[in-house]
Amino acid sequence: MAIKGLSLPPRASSGYRSLPAAMETRAFWITLLLVLVAGSSCKAQEFVGLSPSQCMVPANVRVDCGYPTVTSEQCNNRGCCFDSSIPNVPWCFKPLQETECTF
Repeated sequence: MAIKGLSLPPRASSGYRSLPAAMETRAFWITLLLVLVAGSSCKAQEFVGLSPSQCMVPANVRVDCGYPTVTSEQCNNRGCCFDSSIPNVPWCFKPLQETECTF
């Protein structure tokens, strides 16, 4: 039914999606968002400070987290551990990760 004085562009050439296609796209993005949220349900600790046990990383397995002149404050601000008591190993290093995943 046409309304006098109102003309709509033809569907095929307008580039508009049909309502079902738009709903499918929206459903896809909502599903993707839910999957991402569920996938990140692993309890990765937010950086609010490191527990002492997280920084008890043996010197031979430390993963460098800083740069040659990093200070302990700069290192800690990056969420890393700092220990300069052992020479020739990274002093600023990644902490042990405490994660809990529930699936």
